[in-house]
Amino acid sequence: MQEKHNAKELLNKTFDALLPLLAVPLALIIGALLLLIFKVNPLTAYWSLLQGAFGSVSGLTQTIVKATPLLLVGLGVCIAFRGGIINIGGEGQLIVGALAATAIAVGFPNLPRMIILPLTFLGAILAGGVWGGIPGILKSRLGVNEILSTVMMNAIALQLSNYLLRGPLIDPAEIERGTQIAQSALLPKAVWLTKLVPQTLLHSGAIIALVMAVLVYIFLWRTSIGYRIRAVGLNPDAAKYAGIPVQFYQALSLMLGGAFAGLAGAVEVTGVSHRMLEGLSAGYGFSGIVAALFGKLHPLGSIPASILFGGFLVGGRSMQRAVQVPSALIDTILGLTVLFVVSADIWSSYRARRRLSNG
Repeated sequence: MQEKHNAKELLNKTFDALLPLLAVPLALIIGALLLLIFKVNPLTAYWSLLQGAFGSVSGLTQTIVKATPLLLVGLGVCIAFRGGIINIGGEGQLIVGALAATAIAVGFPNLPRMIILPLTFLGAILAGGVWGGIPGILKSRLGVNEILSTVMMNAIALQLSNYLLRGPLIDPAEIERGTQIAQSALLPKAVWLTKLVPQTLLHSGAIIALVMAVLVYIFLWRTSIGYRIRAVGLNPDAAKYAGIPVQFYQALSLMLGGAFAGLAGAVEVTGVSHRMLEGLSAGYGFSGIVAALFGKLHPLGSIPASILFGGFLVGGRSMQRAVQVPSALIDTILGLTVLFVVSADIWSSYRARRRLSNG
């Protein structure tokens, strides 16, 4: 009887683990129906998507470049969610991290690389951590809903970026030319991340992201602080009864989530654009949440999930060019994927709770 129960439990857990994987083909099937409405062959469209994302050195490196900030944001989301906090503020945290990295890099252009590069990254991490820590403190001390506060912090970060890029951080060359384009000066080459493949955008930030994923796994599952964060997320009341300061670890998890998003901002400005631009984030703060959910909120699971969604972003453009469909249709297919992935995660959690209540 016990063996039958164990086999059934294993089957249920396996099914729950595969749910996000089933979400993608379901979204693609509905997307295929939409493509048929536009009189486009879905097989041709999806083949061009696959080829664009993974079918060449250029496509593969672009996919990894897109996956890098998704993974870093996703790692922060994993920490926050494991602490029972829903962090929707990755977008704003990434922006302030990029702003801080830019301000430090252009403010000290003559410092040697071994000093300015770590300083740039440290500034971005601290800025993102502070930006995430504010909603964390509001949540732990005043009971303010973190979803509302992080979304509001996104809006504040966007306005702060608009002000700085049109004022204190604007490229002096733009003022001289009278063009007033909202962008910073070019960052000194001392902070540019090393290119991994010549004549591509692939940079060493991808290695940083992979290392961070391993470190976050070790942190959450092999350290006492990580254990307490997970305990708070699993059952705050039980954690409090065990003597764990729940409010502190809730705030800490959101602060750490912001720090990783800030790191993603630094990686983008030092590895890709080499200056702060409007629209730098490109929605990574929100897409990183989906990548984390698709990876079952596990740091290592977020690695393939980020690559998958990076491939969607790169391959989507190739599909648009190949079959001449509106860009809104590409966004719709991506949105369907997000919807199915999130729904699968919610259903998986519901099934787990139901099995627990049934004993």
